[in-house]
Amino acid sequence: MSTLIELFTVFFKLGAFTIGGGIAMLPLLQNSLIHEKKWFTEEEFVDAVAICQGLPGIIAVNMATYVGYKKKGLLGSAVSTFAVVMPSFVMILIIAKFLTSISDNPYVAGAMAGFRVAALGLVVVAIIQLAPKVLKGVWTVAAAVLAFVLIAVFNINTAYVILLFIILGIAVTFSGRDKVITAADTTHSPDTDGEKGGDEE
Repeated sequence: MSTLIELFTVFFKLGAFTIGGGIAMLPLLQNSLIHEKKWFTEEEFVDAVAICQGLPGIIAVNMATYVGYKKKGLLGSAVSTFAVVMPSFVMILIIAKFLTSISDNPYVAGAMAGFRVAALGLVVVAIIQLAPKVLKGVWTVAAAVLAFVLIAVFNINTAYVILLFIILGIAVTFSGRDKVITAADTTHSPDTDGEKGGDEE
């Protein structure tokens, strides 16, 4: 039961206090899951982000469902998902009721501008923290740049870009595996030849 309470507490706080949601929640989620709770390693966290970002739906909800299931099965995923959604659901109901009548208020406009700037800052922090765990070679840097160009410049649907790099990642992995096998065969071939020569002598 304590794990379920922890899951609810972690994702309720994220849902209530993460301005901007989505990618903006990653720095707080990273701190909670890796440093405070120690539920994930940094590599496992990056893999979880990649999986949840590539699936349909909101990454915040996907992450809550994923983490909850990893820790406590279906019940854990239900608790985490409910916890992360509930604060924003309640707040949206309140805002929808009152914001239209005060939307022209300069103080409200100033507050919304502050929210947007804070959300941008959180996104930048997420990029800075995750980049060293992801960009580990020429291939990953080139892939990141290419993905950015495809989405930002050519306006290609994100789902297609993710699918493309899943296929490319598999291809690169198998290509590297073939090279390792070939190098191993080359390394062993002189010994084999030497053994044959010894037998002939």
